[in-house]
Amino acid sequence: MRKPVESAAYGIGLALIVSGIVHLGVFLADDVPWTGPVSWRKPATFGLSFGLTLITVAWITRYLFVGHRAQAWLLGVFTADCVVEVAGITLQAWRGVPSHFNTETPFDRGVAMILAVGGAVLVVTLGAYAVVALRGRVRGPADMRLAVRAGCALLLVSLATGVAMVARGTVLVRTVSAQAAYETGGFLKPVHGVALHAVLVLPLLAAVLRGLGRPERERLRVVGVATALYCAATAVALALSFG
Repeated sequence: MRKPVESAAYGIGLALIVSGIVHLGVFLADDVPWTGPVSWRKPATFGLSFGLTLITVAWITRYLFVGHRAQAWLLGVFTADCVVEVAGITLQAWRGVPSHFNTETPFDRGVAMILAVGGAVLVVTLGAYAVVALRGRVRGPADMRLAVRAGCALLLVSLATGVAMVARGTVLVRTVSAQAAYETGGFLKPVHGVALHAVLVLPLLAAVLRGLGRPERERLRVVGVATALYCAATAVALALSFG
């Protein structure tokens, strides 16, 4: 039976996806560029990405051996943090100012600080789930166990690149300029985005194969190949980030 915190996570994740789609429509209706520190790109992509990630985490953590109380706290905190992150980014987009690395006014500085703290919360909560998975505390058939562990391992890569971008942007804001932070602080976006969603793609592949009635040995082989290909794609994205 689905727990209340899981039901809330699914519902809020769906709402965040809708928000992303709405802001994609706003972008199409507005005469503003897609790129840059102030654009509708951020509320659109962050809404879609956070919504998908929240739904994914609520789903795949059912395969992890996490205590009921720990799961309620971790997923509850992660859900609230997703809302705060997307809300802060969306608010600043509607105000027409950058969301990250923006210290122009006390209010903007406060929003940027909240987003930074929220990023740290993301690292702690998702990192905790990843540690559980990588320590082998995963239930289910072999192919799903491999998919969840590989997805969580790549999730750690995504979290590490996110921390690196925040750190670099913070240094640039303090030592060079906010413009430099906006332009180069997100240099690891390709690998960050690719690695982030492995935790959805790989377990979803395992679930689809199982739904199609494929034998476990075949599912394990296909998931193994998909994992290798996803790791290769992540490596390519990393190379492009530094290219």
